[in-house]
Amino acid sequence: MPDLSVQVGPLTLKNPLLLASGTWGFGEGLSHHLDLSVLGGVVTKGISLNPRPGNPPPRLAETPCGLINAIGLENPGVKVFREKILPSLLAKIKGPILVNVFGESREEFLAVVEALKDEPVAGFELNVSCPNVEKGGLSFAQDPEAVKTLVQEVREVYTGFLSVKLSPVGPVLAVAEAALKAGADALTAANTYPALAVDLWQRRPALSRPGGGLSGPAIKPLTLKLVFDLWQRFKAPILASGGISSGRDVLEYILCGAAACQIGTATLIDPENPARILRETEKLLTALKEEKIFPLRGSLRLDA
Repeated sequence: MPDLSVQVGPLTLKNPLLLASGTWGFGEGLSHHLDLSVLGGVVTKGISLNPRPGNPPPRLAETPCGLINAIGLENPGVKVFREKILPSLLAKIKGPILVNVFGESREEFLAVVEALKDEPVAGFELNVSCPNVEKGGLSFAQDPEAVKTLVQEVREVYTGFLSVKLSPVGPVLAVAEAALKAGADALTAANTYPALAVDLWQRRPALSRPGGGLSGPAIKPLTLKLVFDLWQRFKAPILASGGISSGRDVLEYILCGAAACQIGTATLIDPENPARILRETEKLLTALKEEKIFPLRGSLRLDA
């Protein structure tokens, strides 16, 4: 098998596949279908300072080639996560654990990082955008200066691996630049796209809220372009997240500039999908190397 290890800033992964935040929960039941240790790492559900019940149901709606969710960042809060959930994750995941963090203010972001900075986690992913809650970061995603200040303040208390999860809409490049200049090691590109599903017979939104976040294969071409633009502009480490459902998707993202890829909705479709995607990535990379073609990061040809 080819060597799939990758370097994402200061973080070393044995392969470029991680589980994305939100779609695997905290591994409840998933370990019966998937050996989490085969992956490069995992990103936890978003953790906030205080518990959040999330939005009332219905919270999921299928669309052609996609899924709209309005979960509302449901989570038990940082105290329960640190004392009860994290020890269990550390026992069964033999690889890097990144903690996704969000808050309704800089103070809440900082409080979560402060509470977990001395735990044996590999780093943090700051969720500065989420399209399916009234609060929880949406204003940050539209405000480069707010993101700059947030990252600077986090850097004052934490020196380990830090990625900023971008919104796919708004002043994305400006927010990315602000995050990197303030000290972020990497960018996660990107969150779900604002979307709406309609219940025709009830004449109302299909979810409990008017809108949610679209994920799945439908968004892959859009996010692929975003990753390409970010790499061309900044040449910074990128964790790609958007519609990845095959080994080919992984290598396409790497060609466009991704250092690693996060698998989200594909895990909901079939909990064994991440292992299948890893096998496909290995097989494709082996075939490409035999043809003397090396899909290195950001090596998409621009002269065609």
